Amino acid sequence: MHHAVSSRSARTAPFVGLVAVALVLMGCSSTNTSSTTGADGTSTPPGSTAGGTPAGSTPGSTTGTGLAASGVKHVFIINLENESYDATFGASSKAVYLNKTLLPQGKLLTQYYGIGHASLDNYLAQISGQAPNPNTQGDCVKYVDFEMTGTAAPDQAVGKGCVYPASVKTIADQLQAKGLTWKGYMEDMANDPAAPKTCRHPEIGQADATMFARAGDQYATRHNPFVYFHSIIDSPSCQTNVVALDALSADLASAAATPNYAYITPTLCHDGHDEPCVDGQPGGLTSADAFLAEWVPKITDSPAFKDGGMLIVTFDEAELIGAGADSTSCCGELPGPNTDKPGISGPGGGRVGAVVVSPFVKPGTTSDTPYNHYALLCSTEKIFGLDLLGMAGQPGLACFGPDVFDQQT
Repeated sequence: MHHAVSSRSARTAPFVGLVAVALVLMGCSSTNTSSTTGADGTSTPPGSTAGGTPAGSTPGSTTGTGLAASGVKHVFIINLENESYDATFGASSKAVYLNKTLLPQGKLLTQYYGIGHASLDNYLAQISGQAPNPNTQGDCVKYVDFEMTGTAAPDQAVGKGCVYPASVKTIADQLQAKGLTWKGYMEDMANDPAAPKTCRHPEIGQADATMFARAGDQYATRHNPFVYFHSIIDSPSCQTNVVALDALSADLASAAATPNYAYITPTLCHDGHDEPCVDGQPGGLTSADAFLAEWVPKITDSPAFKDGGMLIVTFDEAELIGAGADSTSCCGELPGPNTDKPGISGPGGGRVGAVVVSPFVKPGTTSDTPYNHYALLCSTEKIFGLDLLGMAGQPGLACFGPDVFDQQT
């Protein structure tokens, strides 16, 4: 179980005994109870196509197809951990900054869902569209190669394991191929003097030593999806683009230095995973909220954000076990070829909600359109005129449309 001292930390621990847990949970069936549909009833934003932008269009342009027409040039994603929608956005939520300050600035996606349990498969879905397999459902306590035996639609690697072969691509690969920029900012990644300062991950075949928080170093490999793809870790770009969070402040100083795609992962304490934290901080939503209060203003005050930015704050998954357990799904989520139940006891990762802030989003509004992490990938790829990877191309999946981008600038 978990190194931290609370029951909450224990229930979010990596599932070394995943099969045993799954057998216990199989008696609790879970289905998606949401019947809310989008106001426009479509899965494609106005003027968009499933492909890219036409020749001559660029991210942030006001002409052409795809969500590039929204004007977004810089996407910022902040992932927090393991909270249900009601806990985060309910009346008694400890996330005061998120609810009282940030929500009035943006749009609450009330029907946003994780795609599985436990953590890692949700992170991988956000950047690659790959569905869960037994290893990623178990958070890859051992950092082993993915044993690929074939492919299946839509664009799924068949097999099991953790680190995907170079043929399996991510949005980072897509952006780089198009001449656009990306970075993953990982809090505490450079804090272990014996570990690499960038692109930090175990050796192939070795146990992941970051499963539990350590005083002074609360980085978790499983919350850094970029290091689970050989297309990235075998490339020099991993050393330059998968960096510690400290680098973000300098990068935000100018729009030119700010990547088109910024993926931000707090520590096991500041993402709300642990409660309390190994260093004595309260953890949970209290520490996650403090992280947002520190970093969100730096993002929203930056030149890049003011000139076509979009910030998404969401959670990887809802509770897996306990009174608040939720393994529901939305959006007609497919299980993929490698596991029947992405949510272990159900079809998905549960309802978590998300907040979108942008000059192109009306402040203080909501959208009830069902979205999930695959939809986030789809939306981001359409913004930059990229093809849709994996489950982001699932038929019928809604990507952000006029219900989200509802303000002209």
